[in-house]
Amino acid sequence: MGRDGDDFRALVQANAPRLYRTALRLLANGADAEDVVQETFTRAYGAFSSGAFRGEAQAGTYLYRIVVNASLNRLKSRQRWWRWLRTPLDEAAPEVPVAPMDAEARVALREMAERLDRLPAEQRAAIVLTQVEGLSNAEAAAALGCSEGAVEQRLIRARAALRRGDQDERA
Repeated sequence: MGRDGDDFRALVQANAPRLYRTALRLLANGADAEDVVQETFTRAYGAFSSGAFRGEAQAGTYLYRIVVNASLNRLKSRQRWWRWLRTPLDEAAPEVPVAPMDAEARVALREMAERLDRLPAEQRAAIVLTQVEGLSNAEAAAALGCSEGAVEQRLIRARAALRRGDQDERA
């Protein structure tokens, strides 16, 4: 990755939508997601400009790691200081194309978002990165800063919790 401004601009344009989607799914708040993506690109630019990014990982994986860590930090801060404040998933995500869907699909999507919101942040991040964004377990591990085995365990626990939620709703 060059340090040239045009290279960085191209990196931003190529990655901003998927990083925003990831942050939005983790934070369930559009304004927070926008802030986290902006913070991600600010940190990345500093790392690329100073040479702190040594290219050991792909630039996209590096960006995922920053956005996930910043999102998890924001969640921890929000939970610590604002436990009473729970913001629902935003209805309209700016600049994220959404296919038209019927009312049943919207209800199902809302229910899944609410179930994901109840998962611990690390499990939610593993699900979002692998199942929603399509990263491999190895790529998710690099983005989360953990081992592949840890990602697999988080996925197992998240899926079990989601299944339990389905069973609870049927009872």
